[in-house]
Amino acid sequence: MNPLTVLRAADYPRMPWKNGGGSTEEITRDAGEGLEGFGWRLSIADIGESGGFSQFEGYQRIISVLQGAGMNLQVDGAHTRALLPFDAFAFRGESAVSCTLLDGPIRDFNLIYAPDRYRARLQWLAATTPQRFFTSATTVLVFSASEQVHVGVGHTHHEHLGRYDCLQLSNADRLLEITVTGRCCVIELSAV
Repeated sequence: MNPLTVLRAADYPRMPWKNGGGSTEEITRDAGEGLEGFGWRLSIADIGESGGFSQFEGYQRIISVLQGAGMNLQVDGAHTRALLPFDAFAFRGESAVSCTLLDGPIRDFNLIYAPDRYRARLQWLAATTPQRFFTSATTVLVFSASEQVHVGVGHTHHEHLGRYDCLQLSNADRLLEITVTGRCCVIELSAV
């Protein structure tokens, strides 16, 4: 993959859930095929009814609601706070997790990663003016949750992302300056 790649939502492949209960649009991953072999994976899932989540032994998961009212989660028998749009919640991949939808179907956004191989940082931003940050992460992902997100990398590269497009930046472990405008999720992944 090029050091900087723009992934368009219209091109995301659809694949079945591990538990067979629905389907996911896979945005990107570091390696592997299907539901095996990856160190990290980013995806969007459509949840049409309350029910159980797939389990991913040895992984960490961070989930957010993209569309719809939200959901309540039950993780290993404990109820969590309501998960509302653009709010992130983390849990272990091997946990027994089920959801109860608050008011109809939702669309969610998932990062699944192997914590023995990667450190991850995920944050939602809603920047009406350019917001700048610096990172030396191995991989940086900027996922657009609005009609248009502007991303600047240093002073030389600028990209416009549409809704659910994703910019993937593979860094050579050097400090980069990134500027974003719009509602987006920034994910920083570093090899352990």
